[in-house]
Formats: sequence, structure tokens, C-alpha cells
Amino acid sequence: MTDFVRSFETGSMEDKDLLGGKGANLAEMTRLGIPVPPGFTITTDACRHYLSTGEVPPGLWDEVAEHVRALEARTGRRLGDPHDPLLVSVRSGAKFSMPGMMETVLDIGLGDASVEGLAAQTGDARFAWDSYRRLVQMFGKTVLGLDGERFEDAIDAAKAAKGVRADVDLDADDLRALVGTFQRLVEQGAGRPFPQDPREQLEAAVVAVLDSWNSDRAALYRRRERIPADLGTAVNVQAMVFGNRGATSGSGVAFTRDPATGASGVYGDYLPDAQGEDVVAGVRNTLSLADLERLDPTSHAELLDIMRRLEAHYRDMCDIEFTIEQGRLWMLQTRVGKRTAEAAFRIAVALVDEGVITEEEALLRVTGDQLAQLMFPHFDPSGARSLLATGMSASPGAAVGAAVFDSDTAVRMAAAGTPVILVRRETTPDDLHGMVAAAGILTSRGGKTSHAAVVARGIGRTCVCGAETLEVDTRAGRFTTHGGTVVHQGDVVSIDGSTGEVFAGEVAVRPSPVVRYFEGSASVDEGGPVVAAVDRLMTVADKHRRMAVRANADTAEDAARARRFGAEGIGLCRTEHMFLGTRRTLVERLILAEGPDERQAVLDQLLPLQRADFVEIFEAMDGLPVTVRLLDPPLHEFLPDFTELSVKVAVAEATGAEHDTESLLLLAVHRLHEENPMLGLRGVRLGIAIPGLFEMQSQAVLEAAAVVNERGGHARPEIMVPLVGAVEELRAIRTEIDEAAERARLTHDVPLEHLVGTMIELPRAALTAGAIAEAADFFSFGTNDLTQTTWGFSRDDVESSFFSRYMEAGILGVSPFETIDPLGVGRLVRIGTDEGRATKPGLKVGVCGEHGGDPESVRYFEERGLDYVSCSPFRVPVARLEAGRAVVGG
Repeated sequence: MTDFVRSFETGSMEDKDLLGGKGANLAEMTRLGIPVPPGFTITTDACRHYLSTGEVPPGLWDEVAEHVRALEARTGRRLGDPHDPLLVSVRSGAKFSMPGMMETVLDIGLGDASVEGLAAQTGDARFAWDSYRRLVQMFGKTVLGLDGERFEDAIDAAKAAKGVRADVDLDADDLRALVGTFQRLVEQGAGRPFPQDPREQLEAAVVAVLDSWNSDRAALYRRRERIPADLGTAVNVQAMVFGNRGATSGSGVAFTRDPATGASGVYGDYLPDAQGEDVVAGVRNTLSLADLERLDPTSHAELLDIMRRLEAHYRDMCDIEFTIEQGRLWMLQTRVGKRTAEAAFRIAVALVDEGVITEEEALLRVTGDQLAQLMFPHFDPSGARSLLATGMSASPGAAVGAAVFDSDTAVRMAAAGTPVILVRRETTPDDLHGMVAAAGILTSRGGKTSHAAVVARGIGRTCVCGAETLEVDTRAGRFTTHGGTVVHQGDVVSIDGSTGEVFAGEVAVRPSPVVRYFEGSASVDEGGPVVAAVDRLMTVADKHRRMAVRANADTAEDAARARRFGAEGIGLCRTEHMFLGTRRTLVERLILAEGPDERQAVLDQLLPLQRADFVEIFEAMDGLPVTVRLLDPPLHEFLPDFTELSVKVAVAEATGAEHDTESLLLLAVHRLHEENPMLGLRGVRLGIAIPGLFEMQSQAVLEAAAVVNERGGHARPEIMVPLVGAVEELRAIRTEIDEAAERARLTHDVPLEHLVGTMIELPRAALTAGAIAEAADFFSFGTNDLTQTTWGFSRDDVESSFFSRYMEAGILGVSPFETIDPLGVGRLVRIGTDEGRATKPGLKVGVCGEHGGDPESVRYFEERGLDYVSCSPFRVPVARLEAGRAVVGG
């Protein structure tokens, strides 16, 4: 028969899969000889059986009864004994710490008879009735699912009747009456009396723990932390020790280092005459561990010794729960403690300096997500706040500014020195200049991978998307909250991109010293301990990483910033961003051109403009590779809105105004209209449909490289053809590029190296990569569009429509636009890489989609053997860190 129950003496810290984190650590402390109340663990195997069948495993209760008998023999007490009862606690404990799982049930084993025996045996009636009221309250709330507020209201009423403020001021008679009240609440709410049989109490509590694995809050936490849903939880049953036995008893929580800052020293809280749940619930103000030293120097000294032993044993900061019962110290739990991002970096480096761990181990103690948290500004928690709405936390950070509702105004006000928050229903490529000028972006529509979110992360702007309770009226220049508050243009608002919260007025913001360090505006010494720790571990990461890290950058300013952040080139320079603004009219003329001569005239005007752009970028990235993606927008983004243009032409016809140009443009818009422009005339198809367009762009790139080389620089252009699905498409465009390269060499007579490759963003391209590699010098996976075309998802639509339902139902654990989908999109990356290199050994392969800056995705690309990842400039340090961690972690 399967062994579903293990005593603490038979496990160790290595058994987390089976015993859960709490059970494994209780077993480890027992093994180390640390004072732990005896008990046993019901394994995660039992939970998985229960979750799959709806019933506990056969024989489980027999095993539990056997271990209870062993516990009775060890303690000399019997569960349910009316004279000297054994009392136990029941706690959940999954492999990973999961705040939000089932709350503890204490004092199981008490009943109307045994509470009198406990009072007589201990000589403390108040203690006995306090323990009983805790059991009835916890059992009612946690096991029976009753409203916990009703119990709290009853306690408040008892204190009010007594004229006292604290629970400890209620005497035995008060608590006896309170137990009666609680039992009536249980019978009213559950339809049956509070159970007197201790084994019924125990079995019901165990089943409640198993059920709690699929509670809404547990499922939400797992989704957020990406914890697998099939792990299950263990259940820990442990003999009670009592912190509520008077002034010489108490409970506390301690950390071996400061979990907020990482500073050395012991930190914690202690509450006399209380059980552990009181400390967590905050029923009274706690004392410090220094106060414990004054109250009980012997227990304090023993606690510090145990804390030192545990940190040395776990080789990390430990989080400890303890109880003192009448002067005797007991350890109820230890685990590697959760910590802030700042503390994670500082503790990791401190442990290296203390000789506890190696630099490589320290690198594995921090994450790219933690580094990202350190890089964004944040609101001062002491600042006053007035919440207006909550949306999606699309791009972290804190931003304060005047609300503006159009991009031109945002640019104008920002240029005048006024910080602004760009507020839109949703953003489009035409808003790019306003987004760059703004301190933050707020939209009432869209999700974490909407245009606003993606661009905001790319340019390092704070962003809150999908604040659906806001009614945004851009024409009137205002938005209205669900509660009726109206915010007009110019009114100051504050947005928190880490929480999705939107506040009225100004909330104080603190800048990030880590960003100032990466930008070069602050030295390591000026940045303080956290910057020193970041610098130290970034050096370790760069030493070990194999993949290069490039940046997605479209301007010389972005390129220079990316280089300061450690980018080793540009992996994606999007040329479509160079055609917006005043150049958009040239694109309209190119589309309206009626013949080759007229089309060439427009291309001749665009050529020097493009060339100047690339000269600046090549100079900023001198000596580093720059991958330039030829034009790849849906064509409709360069054309006026069909409805607005129709109205304009109709008004002109009615008033007799000149409208020849608008009429021609309307015909072109109608002719080029596509039902799904994201899959239409774009990328390589646009280059073939408009002869000379890609040749002009290639000529601009290569002439700019030649100019930079003539000036003594070193340009390394890589021209990338987008949306290729067949090798014939790439060959057709490559011919134009090679001809442009030859002309540039003849014109400038300087050494000019260049590569021609393609962006793999269609499943067919990945599946025919072997053939496409014949005409390509490199591949770059555009994982944004590859995810869209593989899943059949429109990135801008799905998160605001059905993604939330998919998450709730467990169909998706994380958005495939945030983290690479290894079974689908990831497999296409593997196939494309392997088949491309089979045709052309040494083929350079990289990634330039949003996933290039996602920590989990970076590790996947390292496993696949890619040469580089490319991401937004502000994500470059994150990618560098994760690329190093991927190598060290194997």
C-alpha cells in the first residue's frame, strides 16, 4: 500500500516535492536536533489522488490514526481525552510558499468535555477557554467556510460589553460565553452543531486543506507566480504548543536578515501571551526581538543561536516562526525567506563576501524580474493617494504629470517643461511622438501586449492599460471615472505601472538609482549598497553568458542609450517609424504614384532622409552590428482613415472646395483596404508590390554605412527582409540589396561589409528554414508575429477580450506574448534554427521580439543555442543578467 503519511523524523529538506516546503523544513529541523513539536505530514501524493478522484486515498485515515497513536505515545496525551487532551494543529504546505492558501486550524481535539480537563490539568481556565474559542472560530471560518466577520463581530461585542480593548483582557467567563456564541454561529451557518469528536475535527480539517488547493485565491496566486496546478499540497499535523499561556509565553516571526533591504542583523516581531495567528492578524501591536531579550533573555539567546544555525545550514536568509510556551522555545517553521528585489541583490552579494556561497550561486539567487523592479521609479509609500481607477500593470514604474489627450499637445507641453501623462482610449503608431514625450501612458482599452504596452516597455515609459472604468473623451479633453469624477486636460494624475492604479493629483516619486548607474549618471559608490550589488552580479553574468544581447532601437538616441545599458548591437531597427510625421505625406505620394517616373521622384526624396537617419544610428553604434528591418507596417497605417477622408471629400464637393488630391487618395485607400491588414500587403510583399522601395531603403542603409566608414568609423549593417514565407521572395529582394551594395562600394570606394537575412515570423518560414537559409546570412525570429500567426491570436485584441477567461480556466498559465510558448512557438524556433543551420552551418540566429527581454524566454533561447537576443534598451540589463544565469544554472 502507498505510504501517504510520513513522520517528521523520516524526511529532509530535499523532499519538498513529496512533503511540501513546510513539511520538508520541519523534517529538516527535526533532523538537526532543533526543538520542533512532533508531528507528521500527509504527502502531496494524497492531495493529487484527492484532486483526481474527489476522494481521499484508500487507507489514508488508517495511516493518520496510526501516526496519531504514535504522537499520543510520544506526548503522553490522548486525542479527545477529557482529562489531559492531546491537541494538534493542521496546516497546509505546498512545495512553493503560497500566501493565500488555507489558514491554519489550531487546537483540534478540544470539546465541551476536554476543555474542562485542559483547564484542570493546566490550572488555567482562561487559557483553556481561549484555546477552545480559537478552535471553534478557525474551524467555522476555514473548514466550514462561514463568514469570519461574524466571529470578529462577536469578539468586538464581548470586549465592548466588558469595557476593554484587547482580547487578553477577556477573562475565562467571558471566553466561555464567547465559545457558546461561536457554537451558535456555527450551527446557524452550517446547519449542524460544532463537532465534538476530535477525529471528525481532524479529518474535516485535512479535507479542507486538500480542497483549498483549488480555491480561487490559490489558483490566482499560482497563475501569477506560474506555479504548476498539478503539484498539490501537503498537510502538516503537529502537536500544539501554546504561546497563549500567560506572560512567559508568546509567539513571533523572525528573519535572519532584513527582508526589505537585505541589511545584516536579526529582524522580527514578538507578541507575548499570543499564538502565531495573532502575530499575523495584527490583533495587537507586536514587540521587537530586542524586547524579547528583555522579557526572556534565555529564550532570546537560544533563538539567536538557532537562527545562526539555520542560516548557515540553508546558506540563505531564513524566515522563522516560533512559539515560547512558559519559557520553553519551540520552532514551528523555517524556510528560505521571501524578500524584496533590493534585498535579493544585497543578500546574495553579502553571502559571497562572507564565504557562504560562490559568485555563481549568488547569480542564481537573483532574477531578471527583480532587476526590472529596481530599474523603475516608484511612488513613495508615505505619499497621500486618491484612487481613481485600476487597470492593467502594463509597464512598471511610477509617473506623474498633467493629463493630455492628444500626442501633439503632449509634445508641446513636455517641450515647455511640463511632465505629461498621455491619456487615450488606445494608442496607434501616430501617437509615438506623444508617447516618447510623455512621462507615462494611460489607456482605457487594451492589454499587456497592446500597442501602448509594447511601445511603453520599449521606450521605458510607465504604462497602465485597459482601465475600463474610465470614459475617455479625447475631443473634449477629459475622462470620467465610474464614480463620476471628471479629470480635465491639464489636471495632474499619477499612474503606477506596477499595480495598474491611477491616482488623482501628484503622488511623490522616487527615481531609480539603478537606472542612473546604467545610464552612467551615477557611479557605483553614489548609488549605495543596492547599486554596488547590481554592478557586482552584472559583472558575473557578463563573464559567464554565451549569448550576445542587442537592443531594439529606431533612433540614434535610443541606440546610444542601449549602448550605455550594455547592448552589443541593434537587433531590430524598425524603419516604419522613420516614415511617420512630416514624411507621411511622401508615403501617400508614393502610394498614389501613377507611373515609375513619379514613384522614383518620391523615392529620390526619401533616400537622403533615410540615409541621414542611418548615419546617426551607425555612428552611435560604431563597431557594433545594426540589423535594419526594411519597411514592415500594415499599409493602412500610412493612409488616412477611410471614413474621415470620405466625409472630407463629401464636404468639399458640397461646398465646391478643391478636393482632387483627397479624391485620388480616397480611391487609393478604397483600393488598398484590407479586412485583416496584419496578414495582408506588408513586409516583403510591400517591397515587391512597390518596385524600388526596398532598393531605396537598402541604398540608404549602405550609403550611410559607407559615409560612416569614410569618416573613420566602422559601420556593420545587417539588412533584414520581413515577413518572408518562401525563399523565392528573399531571393528577389536580395538581388536589389546586392545591387545597391555594389553601387555604394563603387561610389564611395571604402571597405563595406554587409549581411542580408530575414525575419522568421511565419510558421511556413520556420518549417522551410532549410530552403530559406540558402539565400540568408542570418535569421532573426520575430516572436511577436510568430506567436500571432501560430496561435491565430490578434495581439491587440485577445487580452482585452477572452484572455482573462482563458487564464481563469487554466487554459493559459501565462500570455504567450509575454513568455515564449515552448510547445508551439518555441518548437518552431527550434525547427527553424536546426534546419537553417543544417543548410548553412554557423548561420547566425537571434530573436528580436518582445520575448528577447523576458527572463524565462531568454533561458529558453539559451537552451536552443541562439546567438543573441534583442530587446528594448531598458530591458538590455535584464537580458544580460538572465543570459548569464541560463549558462550558470545549466
